[in-house]
Amino acid sequence: MNYVFNNDEYKNKLLERFLRYVKIWTESDGEAADNGVFPSTQRQFDLARILESELNAFGLQEVQVTDDCYVYGYLPGNDEPPILLLAHMDTVDEVTGKDVQPVLTEEGEDTIIHSDGTTLLGGDDKAGVSAIMECLEYLTAHPEFPHCPIEVIFSPDEETGHGMDKVPLNLIKSKYAYTVDGGAEGELESECFNAWSCQAEFTGKACHTGDAKALGMINAALMAGDFVSKLPHDKLPETTEDHEGFIALMEINGTIEKASAQFLLRAFNIEEIEAEKRLLDRNANEIMKKYGGMVELTFKQQYLNMKDTLDKHPQVVQRLENAYKEAGVHIIRKPIRGGTDGSRLTEMGIPTPNIFTGGHEFHSRNEWVSLNSMCKAADVLINIVALGGC
Repeated sequence: MNYVFNNDEYKNKLLERFLRYVKIWTESDGEAADNGVFPSTQRQFDLARILESELNAFGLQEVQVTDDCYVYGYLPGNDEPPILLLAHMDTVDEVTGKDVQPVLTEEGEDTIIHSDGTTLLGGDDKAGVSAIMECLEYLTAHPEFPHCPIEVIFSPDEETGHGMDKVPLNLIKSKYAYTVDGGAEGELESECFNAWSCQAEFTGKACHTGDAKALGMINAALMAGDFVSKLPHDKLPETTEDHEGFIALMEINGTIEKASAQFLLRAFNIEEIEAEKRLLDRNANEIMKKYGGMVELTFKQQYLNMKDTLDKHPQVVQRLENAYKEAGVHIIRKPIRGGTDGSRLTEMGIPTPNIFTGGHEFHSRNEWVSLNSMCKAADVLINIVALGGC
C-alpha cells in the first residue's frame, strides 16, 4: 500500500502548493466562451505558465503551454501503457475568484481550507491540480518508485463547458485517463448528466404604453417571465437530487421589444432530455398563442453521459477502484450531477472517470477543502500509476 501523503512533509508541501494556486485569479467567462473566445480569459495563462515552469523543474518531457492555454507534460515510465491525468485551471464566474484569501482552521486531525467569505476558494479545481502536481513531484524525486508513463493536461474553461473544445489530441498517447475534479473523499464517478443548453429569444412589439391596447403592444419581457413561470417546480435544480434531471434558468433579461433567457437541461438518460426539450417547445407555443409575439428556442448539446462508454471498458474503472483500496479509501459510487472535462474526453474515445479532491460546496463563497482528503486524492494517484496496476 502506498500512503505517501500521510507524511507531514508531503502534506505540508501539498498545502503550500494549494495555497499558492488559489491566490492566482483564473476565473473564466461563460459568455465570452459561448461567443467563441478561447480561452475565455487571458488570465488563465498566468497559472498555466507557472505550471509549465514547475513541470520543467520536475524534469518532465515535452512540457508546453499551447496557444489555447492547455498545459501538457510527459513523464516516462516503465514498459506499460501511459495514463493521462487531468485537472482544470479555471474557476467559475458565478462567484468571483479574484483576490482569494485562504483561511485555515483545525478540526480534529484535519486542516480545513476555505476563503474569507468574500470570494470562492478555487478548490474546484485547484485541489485537483495540486494533487497531480505533488504526485508528479514525488515520482520525479523518487526514481526508484516504479510507475507507468504519465501524461498530464491542465485545461482552461472547464467551468464554461468548453474545456475540451481545443484539447491537443495530437499530443495524447494514452488510451484512457482520469480527471481529478470530484468532491468528498471516496467519491468515484463514472456516470454524469447528459447536458444541453437552451437559448430562448422573445420578440415583442414596442409602442407608447399609453396607447398600448390600441396599438397592440406585445411585451417580450413579460413573455419571458411567463415562460419561466411555466417550469414545473419539481424540475428545478433546487428541488432535484440523485438521478433526477432538471431544467435550470441561468440568466434572463429583456425589454418590451426583445428579451432572452438561458437554460441548462440535465438528465442521466437521453429520453428525459428529449422530454425536457418537448416541454420547453410546448411552453413556447403557449406563450406565442397567448401574447402574439415570437419565441425561438435553440438547443445545443454540451456533453453526454460517460457511463455507456466506461461500461465498455471496465478495466479503466477497475484500476481506479484498486487504487482507492490501496490508498485505504472507502469507495462511494455516485453519479456526477454535472460534468467534467472527462465527460467530453470520453466522447472523444478516451474513457475518463473522475476522482475526488476533498472539496465541498463548490461554486459558492462557502467552498472548502479538506487537506487530509486532498492528500488521499494524491495517494490514489500514486497507486493508479504504480507499476502493475493495469
